Order: sequence, then C-alpha cells, then structure tokens
Amino acid sequence: MSAIATIGFGEAAQAFVSGWQSENGHASPGRISTFDIKVEDPSLRGDLLRACSDLGVDCAEIPGQALAGAGTVFSLVTADRALEAATRAAEFLDRDALYLDCNSCSPATKAAAAKLVEAAGAIYVDVAVMSPVHPARHRTPLLISGSSAERAERMLLDLGMKAQTAGDEVGQASSIKMLRSVMIKGFEALTAECLLAARRAGVEKAVLASLQASDPGMDWTARAAYNLERMMAHGRRRAAEMQEVAATLRELGLPDCMASATADWQRRIGELDIRTEENSLEARADAILERNLT
Repeated sequence: MSAIATIGFGEAAQAFVSGWQSENGHASPGRISTFDIKVEDPSLRGDLLRACSDLGVDCAEIPGQALAGAGTVFSLVTADRALEAATRAAEFLDRDALYLDCNSCSPATKAAAAKLVEAAGAIYVDVAVMSPVHPARHRTPLLISGSSAERAERMLLDLGMKAQTAGDEVGQASSIKMLRSVMIKGFEALTAECLLAARRAGVEKAVLASLQASDPGMDWTARAAYNLERMMAHGRRRAAEMQEVAATLRELGLPDCMASATADWQRRIGELDIRTEENSLEARADAILERNLT
C-alpha cells in the first residue's frame, strides 16, 4: 500500500485513520500524512498536532509536504472549502495519484474540482460518504463515481472500506448524496421547527402523541432527540452541505427553497455551540431555546 495523505484532519479523517489502524486482514497504509488549514491558526494548531500524534500521522506545515509521494489523497474538508482544497492541492499531486474527493458538494463543484486535479495529471474520484463516520469509522458506506471508480473501489476495499461504484461519471455519487440530504437533513430541520415551537408553547407532549398515532412505526420522541443532537453537534458542517444541495437543485432547474431553509436551521443551531450531557428531547430543546435563535 503506497503512502496516503489527507487534506483535512477533522472527524472523518481521524475516523478513517483509526479504522485502518485497527483493521486485521487488509492492506495497511504506509506513511500517512495530512495537511489541515488549522495548522495555520495558533488557536487550533495544538489540538490538531495532538490528534495527529495520537494516530501516528505526519502533520505537514504546507500542502506540498503532505502530498509528496502520496499515491492516494483523501480530501476531507467542509463542503464550502472543497474547491479551495483541490486548488491548493493540485500543483503538488503526483502524476496518476488517486484524489478521492469525499466532500459533500454539488455535482458542479465536483466537476470543477475534477478539472483542476486532472489538469495536474492526477486521477479524480467523486466519493459520497453515505452515513455518519461513527461508529463505523472506515467501514462507513461510500459511493464512488468517475472514470477510475473501479480502480478506486479496489484500493478502498484493500483498506477494509465499504465502497460501491455508482457510475463512471463525476457527479453521479455526489448527486445521490445531495438529493438524499434533502430528506435527511430536511427532516432534522423540520424536527427543530416543529418541536422547539411545541416545547415553547407547552404542547410538545400532545404534538408527539399525534405524530406517534399517525406513524406508529417510528419512535418520534427518540428520533426527535437524535435529530436535535445531530444539528447541535454538526449544524455548521451540515449547513455548508445544504448550501451545496441547494446548488444541486438549481443546477437541475428546480426550486431550492426547502434546502435553503434547512441550511438556515442547521446553521442557527450549529452556531449555538451547545454541549450538554443530557440526552432527552426536553433537555436538548430547552438548551436550544435558552439561547437566541433570531
């Protein structure tokens, strides 16, 4: 297994690396290196260096140091930084290196990144991460597309990852992820709008009882608590993704009002930066309502 580099070393990159290191019966990566823009911020640098040290990853000061000699590059940044990451990385990519763009971006953004990567002589692969990276880590399901998707799939399987080819064109994998997110992230936003208002009005128990009666196959209280937690923990990242979802809808000639509203709710709750040990729906709703949502 040739050297691997990551662009970005946040939750997803750390989950993948820790999974590779724990895997038995599959090829082990050689050198693993990373470049993350947090290294340029004194307030974030310390935590980044500790995370890299804990996982035995070389933390580079500049992109070229991380990418030198890497046969495989995973781009794992927020959706709004994905094109910037490809731009910064392109000049340092080895010829024929696989550039796996795992970011939640619209097909048009992926196509723009692919143009940069392929002009540098590397191979671009559209990757969609189809569920949260915990607890599955490197076993999180992936969809991949592009002209070299089959080659990428073999490499990912060698690393013990769960990858499936969605097509031979860049944008096919990301389209599936983007349009799925209309429903998944939209459901989270609807949960917030419905149940925060119900809690403030003092009628949340009646609203939940009515929802439960309408759809008894779902535990509405548990799912609502989970949806709020997802927004509290990941709302800012989800907001960036939903802006790309909105762009995808516009590219398809469709209105983006639901996706844009979802992005707004995700951002509002994510920016509250709430951390609470209480896991009940009531406690999570109250923690949000105690803050200024306007």
